[in-house]
Amino acid sequence: MRFLISNDDGVGAPGIVSLAEAMGQLGHVDVVAPQSNCSGYSSALTLDRPIHPRVLSNNFVSVDGTPADCVHLAINGYLSQQPDMVISGINLGANLGDDVLYSGTVAAAIEGRFLGKPAIAVSLVGGREDSDYAPAAEITRRLVTYWEEVPLPRRTLLNVNVPNLPLAEIKGILVTRQGHRQQSQDVLKFTDPRGREGFWLGVAGDFEDAGEGTDFHAVENGYVSVTPIQADMTCHEILNNMSQWSKDIL
Repeated sequence: MRFLISNDDGVGAPGIVSLAEAMGQLGHVDVVAPQSNCSGYSSALTLDRPIHPRVLSNNFVSVDGTPADCVHLAINGYLSQQPDMVISGINLGANLGDDVLYSGTVAAAIEGRFLGKPAIAVSLVGGREDSDYAPAAEITRRLVTYWEEVPLPRRTLLNVNVPNLPLAEIKGILVTRQGHRQQSQDVLKFTDPRGREGFWLGVAGDFEDAGEGTDFHAVENGYVSVTPIQADMTCHEILNNMSQWSKDIL
């Protein structure tokens, strides 16, 4: 197999190195990732200027753009051969519940799925720069080997969150749904040394829906959470009711 690997922590992040090493056991690996941290960029594309890939000494490709840029560039003409799968990560920190709306890690996987490739996003919950990413990389490798057992719909990908534990202490893998957070905390107001007013965005809200069956609950209890998510955001369950409602208006 041929794997395209990207992330949102940057091309030099330790998680992407561990992931590339693990996937190298299964096939050819191309790494195309942002030159700097792009956490929270979601699916942003750079449309107001060209982007410039640069091959590093380890053959990773550094791009002065977003995670979605990297995958879009790689699949749409930069790579000489198409990848069979896109894997994004291993992210430093969780991407659970509503986090996926903002995550550059998940967005890179979504971009791969948009372009017709199977895709996985992988995050290390509670991870730090000096964390051991090998367990998450090994779990990803095992998931890939079983990929054909559960074929996914065209625009569906897997969002994987791995507890920051030794492999022997991880209890197993649970297929989960997205939980939900409460509203984020208030912004933090400050005044800089020049007297200008500024604001830090508030931290993510506490858990609101984190019961059994959710991604939050799985990782809190020592399990890997695997959530199938889809790029189609249509609320299909109310389409019929809304169709009648729209006819009544006009």
